[in-house]
Amino acid sequence: QVQVVESGGGLVQPGGSLTLSCAASGSIFIISTMGWYRQAPGKQRELVASITRGGRTNYEDSVKGRFTISRDIDKNTVYLQMNSLKPEDTAVYYCNVNNFGREYWGQGTQVTVSS
Repeated sequence: QVQVVESGGGLVQPGGSLTLSCAASGSIFIISTMGWYRQAPGKQRELVASITRGGRTNYEDSVKGRFTISRDIDKNTVYLQMNSLKPEDTAVYYCNVNNFGREYWGQGTQVTVSS
């Protein structure tokens, strides 16, 4: 079994910044892709950003230029640096880990952007 734990959410004013962290532990064989998803009230969960083991990144259009995903392979950790936050970024953010072909999810961390 693999445990996935996110941290770093909170309340921030528009234009502010937050950094989310996600650490995977347990029965890890090889983690290929790690990613961040978000789900706002009444909306479907959507991919925000992902990063492959080789470092290739993919971003949802609305966060390009504002968010940066990175990972520490040795620590099985992925980060999401979020800058210039907007109220529409408010959502629960979930970490997704692909471990040897199986996907695991964290419990989610709330990000609220409001003045």
